[in-house]
Amino acid sequence: MDKNYLSREGYEELEEELEDLKGRGRREIAEEIAEARAKGDLSENAEYDAAKEAQGMLEKRIAELENALANARILDEEDIKTDKVYLLSKVTIYNHNVDKEVQYTLVSKDEADFKKGKISVESPIGQALLGSEVDDVVKVDVPAGELKLEVKKIER
Repeated sequence: MDKNYLSREGYEELEEELEDLKGRGRREIAEEIAEARAKGDLSENAEYDAAKEAQGMLEKRIAELENALANARILDEEDIKTDKVYLLSKVTIYNHNVDKEVQYTLVSKDEADFKKGKISVESPIGQALLGSEVDDVVKVDVPAGELKLEVKKIER
């Protein structure tokens, strides 16, 4: 299995989510199933079917989190160099297509959260930026076309 590189913060967030799903999540699903079961005939009980489906999805997410944490390697941000773009680098880029500067932190797919400015190293933009240096211009093919991005600053 591939190693899953995470920041300390990302690891702790995944741990918290896992504990929440194992505790509160399982408890709530069990209550929903019991409620639906109490309503009688299970063969035509849509609430029961929905609760069982939700239980399956919950257990799938728990398994994904357990796997991600089992294969996790925590990276110390202090060890991240700023000469090139690496995992956990904070990168300021200039998007020539929209004449705008944006900042992203490159993270593993498990930590990615676009609203927080965290993009996966597996995304097209993340892959294009990895290994680039300040003043490099990279071109990225995305569904909307080709992006022209210039690396302005690399930080930890």
